[in-house]
Amino acid sequence: MNNASERIRKTSVASIYVHYVAKAERRGRTKAEVDEIIGWLTGYNQQQLERVLAEKITFDDFFAQAPRLNPARSLITGVVCGVRIEEIEDPFMREVRYLDKLIEELNKTRPMSKILRAPVEA
Repeated sequence: MNNASERIRKTSVASIYVHYVAKAERRGRTKAEVDEIIGWLTGYNQQQLERVLAEKITFDDFFAQAPRLNPARSLITGVVCGVRIEEIEDPFMREVRYLDKLIEELNKTRPMSKILRAPVEA
């Protein structure tokens, strides 16, 4: 395990969440949309997410205890932080980068239906 992975594992979700929300709001998006993305990815409902934030749960525990990691998350592809998501071998870091990519898409004002990988209707 590399130093970056170890550092992220020990970081509280709450300490990064505030940055996700602040950046989203600067781009005209909302805290509710950030929460919806997190819920879609991990299965946490609003009450569970609030507990994660209040208890300063680490990213390691956040993903390990996720109620239901969305199987459609494998549809999240592309580059985030200079790394192609599909090529990340460490399962933990892939989960972190999935979340980063979804938040990045929100901040690029992509529609929520596309961010949440909604099926295209024929």
